[in-house]
Amino acid sequence: MLRLFVFGTIATLLIAAPRSASAAADPLVSTEWLQQHLNDPQVRVVATGDRGRFDRGHIPGARFLEHMDTLGSGHTLLPPDKLAVVLAKAGAADGIHVVLYGDSPMTTGWVYMAIGSVGHEGDVSMLDGSVELWRSQGRPVETTATPPAGGTLTVRPAPDLAVDAAWVRAHLDSPAIRLLDVRTAGEWSGGHLPNATLVLWQDLFADQRNLTFKSPDDIRALFAKAGVKPDQQVVTYCMVGMRASLMYWAARSVGLPARVYVGSWQDWSKSAENPVVR
Repeated sequence: MLRLFVFGTIATLLIAAPRSASAAADPLVSTEWLQQHLNDPQVRVVATGDRGRFDRGHIPGARFLEHMDTLGSGHTLLPPDKLAVVLAKAGAADGIHVVLYGDSPMTTGWVYMAIGSVGHEGDVSMLDGSVELWRSQGRPVETTATPPAGGTLTVRPAPDLAVDAAWVRAHLDSPAIRLLDVRTAGEWSGGHLPNATLVLWQDLFADQRNLTFKSPDDIRALFAKAGVKPDQQVVTYCMVGMRASLMYWAARSVGLPARVYVGSWQDWSKSAENPVVR
């Protein structure tokens, strides 16, 4: 009888306990998964990129987040407390699973990084595909605006997400990191950081038009081709941190330790004490 009582009590607690959004949030979710969860109160959809395209038709319940609203001076993130307010209005909140999509992978990557910077990276997924793919599959769209979200997004420490110029300078020759330049070949030729390897963000996609990603194994192979070893940490940079944020997500999505140099080339090239290879 005691055993039955204990089992029943545990079962009741498990049923009553709220679902952990972080436990549920895979790095990437399919359009099928999202449609099945559109009415889940613990799932919220956040779109970014082109506001006009969003207004012409978006995934039901989605809220638009202009990435510029996450910026402070220059192309840097707002202070965490102010950033959390902006993100909360767009739908991010404690215990909520956010699904991100947009027409610009770099902008989507930036918003992913922004949410991660206030300690909620484990609560965010990318949608595997664009709204055009969503439409082509016969899934619902709407044009009505979703009101700003309520809820609290508690700022948590995220010390292992971003690095600055001083950190990068101190680790340029470290065998423990692999520095990845996520710019174009032309930008790379104009100057890049010492010991960096050029990686193109376009190579993350199986179908760049529909914004569907390659398989995890193929993404791991991309990093391996760039020289990333199993015991190394990936550090990404680009021009202002957007493409770098997408590549940061990709590394994290396949279990690689990674950080992003948010200031990137725009910040690095300002100081003569930062070495450049041309």
